[in-house]
Amino acid sequence: MVNFGGYSPTVPFTPVCSNIIKNHCRLPINIYRRNLTKSRSVSSYTQAEQLHYKAPMVARNYLPPWFSVAPMMDWTDNHYRTLARLISKHAWLYTEMLAAETIVYQKDNLDRFLEYSPEQHPIVLQIGGNNLENLAKATELANPYFYDEMNFNCGCPSPKVAGHGCFGVRLMLDPKFVGEAMSVIAANTNVPVSVKCRIGVDDHDSYNELCDFIYKVSSLSPTKHFIIHSRKALLNGISPADNRTIPPLKYEYFYGLLRDFPDLRFTINGGITDINEVNAARSAGAHGVMVGRAAYHNPWHTLGNVDTAIYGAPSCGLTRRQIIEKYQVYGDSVLGKYGSKPHMRDIVKPLLHFFYSEPGNGLWKRKADAAFQHCTTLKSFFEETLVAIPDSVMDSSIPRPPSGREDLFSNMESLLPPSYEASEDVVLCA
Repeated sequence: MVNFGGYSPTVPFTPVCSNIIKNHCRLPINIYRRNLTKSRSVSSYTQAEQLHYKAPMVARNYLPPWFSVAPMMDWTDNHYRTLARLISKHAWLYTEMLAAETIVYQKDNLDRFLEYSPEQHPIVLQIGGNNLENLAKATELANPYFYDEMNFNCGCPSPKVAGHGCFGVRLMLDPKFVGEAMSVIAANTNVPVSVKCRIGVDDHDSYNELCDFIYKVSSLSPTKHFIIHSRKALLNGISPADNRTIPPLKYEYFYGLLRDFPDLRFTINGGITDINEVNAARSAGAHGVMVGRAAYHNPWHTLGNVDTAIYGAPSCGLTRRQIIEKYQVYGDSVLGKYGSKPHMRDIVKPLLHFFYSEPGNGLWKRKADAAFQHCTTLKSFFEETLVAIPDSVMDSSIPRPPSGREDLFSNMESLLPPSYEASEDVVLCA
């Protein structure tokens, strides 16, 4: 079993202090500590107060991030994460990338961007940016929301993010800045920090250049965890979708990093579509596996098998009907919470793949399109649309995972690139 340092492999955190966190989540963590030591000893506080102050540390008692759901813009929002957590209790969930500037400029409206239910732990906040001051402020503003890790985006190839010298994957061309950014983020939070990146950018795609990036960032900052999307990014105008398919996967680069940086932790991402492939990647040595679209487009089969097949824990034990009932309570509680948003479509969006490949799926989606026009509660929406799904589907338990490419990483040893040796100028730079 891989030791994923910084995470305690014990029973996942049950937020017994969730109400206390909820009531006080707008107070910065440094105020907690200052008040705690100002005039009273810890022993003089009530049990509830002590639970509150300990919350950031207690919240780390999760199983390690052997499986995580990738941050995906417009997809891994609060609604999707709520559904995902109903299906899997142990998968690590990532937010959508949130620009540091958004957090800073919306500091009086942060709940809309950063709030989530305590049940979503373990959860990672991914931020992006290229301004050190804003990254520092954004990290500090996010602290009271008790995310379990802060992740920095160095992998997004979207022209809106990477274009015009902005941020995302283009930052891989400036590892010195990334190291500085990670130091700033780490200095303003007490939770672990990590970087998500690609294996290269345009013609800067050699294994040695990737290693130079990892070496510099880890030498210049406390970063010990890297999530590696095993494709390079092309910034010549192709779409983000094409950037997920056109550049070839080079898993050998990822496994080369495991060999050459034994003191760091690496999570593999890209092209892994089912639980068997997740286990194959971990058997080959990956510390963790991150899955994106497979977890979104087929959540029942993918996330439904994470707890049992990856963590050896009991499944959620719920049927689709029971998950729908729980999600309905959530959906009706947040519908229109911020004026006209979220809309019914926003809340139902993650469910549009819930019956993937099942009988009645097409009819359910057509009924959903019609129901969006007039339904005002999730309860009425479900009453009108779920008649399309047979009871046998609604009440069935999670199926065993289908067979996948279990040999996907079997020949990796013979494909590894030559071992990395940092050049003198790289060492001096770091």
